[in-house]
Amino acid sequence: MKNYFKSKILVVVAAVFCFASCSEDFLDRPPEDSYNVDEFYSTNAEVAAAANHLYSRPWFNFVSNVSWGIGELSSGNARTWDARNSEFGTYAITGAHGTLTQAWESLYAVIAQANSVINTLPANVSGDVSEDVTNNSVAEARMIRATAYFYLVRIFGSVPIIEDNTQYVLDPQVPRNRVEDIYQFIKMDLEFAVENLYDRTSNPNYEVGRVSSNSAKAMLAKVYLYEENWDMAYQLSNEVINSGAFSLMEDYNDLFLLENDNNVESVFALQWTDSGTYSEGNALQSFYGSSGITGFADGWSALGPSISLQEAYEEGDRRYYATIMEPGAYYPNLNGGYTVPESTNFQGTGVGIRKYVVGNVGGAQQSYPNNTYIMRYAEVLLIKAEAAIKGGGPVNEGLQALNMVRERAELDPLNSYTFEDVFHERRIELALEGEFWYDVVRQGPDFAIDFLADQEKGTYDESVTPAVVTSEKFAPTMDDLLFPYPTNEIQNNPALLDEPVPYDFNQSENQE
Repeated sequence: MKNYFKSKILVVVAAVFCFASCSEDFLDRPPEDSYNVDEFYSTNAEVAAAANHLYSRPWFNFVSNVSWGIGELSSGNARTWDARNSEFGTYAITGAHGTLTQAWESLYAVIAQANSVINTLPANVSGDVSEDVTNNSVAEARMIRATAYFYLVRIFGSVPIIEDNTQYVLDPQVPRNRVEDIYQFIKMDLEFAVENLYDRTSNPNYEVGRVSSNSAKAMLAKVYLYEENWDMAYQLSNEVINSGAFSLMEDYNDLFLLENDNNVESVFALQWTDSGTYSEGNALQSFYGSSGITGFADGWSALGPSISLQEAYEEGDRRYYATIMEPGAYYPNLNGGYTVPESTNFQGTGVGIRKYVVGNVGGAQQSYPNNTYIMRYAEVLLIKAEAAIKGGGPVNEGLQALNMVRERAELDPLNSYTFEDVFHERRIELALEGEFWYDVVRQGPDFAIDFLADQEKGTYDESVTPAVVTSEKFAPTMDDLLFPYPTNEIQNNPALLDEPVPYDFNQSENQE
């Protein structure tokens, strides 16, 4: 947090736009560096633009460099020889690792900029601005702030709750708060968002690409899933499903095509541009793609789908082709038609990665315009299925939700199901989307340690025919299930080493 609590406060990086309230390309323009709050919020359009930047730039390092290291390498979904990130797969991460610093700084940047909108916007709008418009922009910021805290608490456990960065200019010693208080804070933000965000299906002011009231409700259902409040997880996910706000894309392969950004399945997605400016575009393709596929000098094949992940797919699962590139496979929608070279062998896994690889579509190296999903409707269906099998609702309805996901993948429906079936579907459905680590760890240490220790992170030895596996498995300890605070953050804020303290929620009440 050294960048945010010393002499300079990170202020909101706002977009100075004037456009129709229903523009579908509201994030296609790069944000400006600053603005004058006393002059800015004079129209509904200006207020509606206040949260634009929260969908992209502050998330850049987390999405590009952190999400797959934690979500995929640590979980056993992927492997790498890259010395910068291999420690995620071997559970040798220390606080000195730069990727953890990027996680902390990026997520707290999201929070700081969301705080600027939340704390500045209501007091600086003209009388001509609709209250609903103001509340919607604040609610966007609160949902996005809640999402950043949701990542932080799952990665680090107890962290500081900060609602107003200006309070810590002179004294950057910020205590960390209890995990249960962080979850309560997240729920309060999401509940505000549910009540104040536009309804996607009925409000004419809703703009495609933004979060909606049902987006917030879906995220709240997920938070309750983590708290094992099965009744609320079931109720809220069911309400989202019944709202008709979202639906499954017909073909899983279409989900990650650039032309299908902000599709009917997208519950919450980060929005990137093709401006070519660093941090305004999506960099995942640079790490996931192969050399030459992007049209630039990137395509680093920095991770490969693990043997365990490859073997987890059922025969005929449509999602395999959309997630993993097998040598010889043909993709008609990639670079005008692309056949995967027979030599493809990302990190010794014998295959490559398709998901989030969009090819030569403009932009620049590490700066592509395709969205990254935070949540998809398929996950809402799986939340309902998990909550039901855990006792939160009718199991037959949970089975129906689960089978909708399976049938879209062209798999036979199940006649009955277990929690293990849901866990499997979540792994395959969301593979390489940065999610699986959290799913494993939330099952508790007994399950997580055994499961992670059994993941095959080795390589194929192709010098013999047929190829054989050179096995590599790594067993984490209890301490490895949360990541250490970045060393430089502890140096700047030694209070991180103190016991967590209860949070004073009177501060939050003043924001309501």
